[in-house]
Amino acid sequence: MLGLKSTTNPEWAKIVEANLGAFLTDHAFAEQKAAAGGFSLIISYSEETELVKALSEYTIEETEHFKLVHDFMTARGFKLGRDTKSNYAAHLLKFFPKTKDRIESLVSRCLIAALIEARSCERFKTLADYTSDKELEQFYRDLIASEAGHYSQFLKFAKSYQDKNVVDKKWDELLTYEAIYMETQGKTPLVHG
Repeated sequence: MLGLKSTTNPEWAKIVEANLGAFLTDHAFAEQKAAAGGFSLIISYSEETELVKALSEYTIEETEHFKLVHDFMTARGFKLGRDTKSNYAAHLLKFFPKTKDRIESLVSRCLIAALIEARSCERFKTLADYTSDKELEQFYRDLIASEAGHYSQFLKFAKSYQDKNVVDKKWDELLTYEAIYMETQGKTPLVHG
């Protein structure tokens, strides 16, 4: 469904369970960053009516997810910790060359957003499949469909702004790049770490 070229080792779920507060903090901030990324695209491409409409809904949903994660944390006795820089996102941003071409930049940003959403979905599914905590399992199962929807929405937008074959080639190359990076990940309680 997601087309990722690597999967997360189930042992990662044990790392998350042992460091749940840190993971939930990272997840909460990932939702906040997703909303901020949506707002950034709205600001940069305000003339793109359909994009703005979709991203308006996306930013609201991601903000609601932040609240859901925060509420889940506090119900478990955790406090929201400090945000940390995402090496994952920084790594993905290096894939596409910088360009002044607005459409090329938009396509790149949509593909990166799609991949971040796809990996989030895969990680949430891994956690739900391998956690022994039934409440945690259900919490993440409930988020999976939404994350998958975001992934497909960003991919669809990329294909609406550039030739489908060109986008498919870029997407395949980005997936390979990400899979190589992910070979060294899965050892920390981070959504993308």
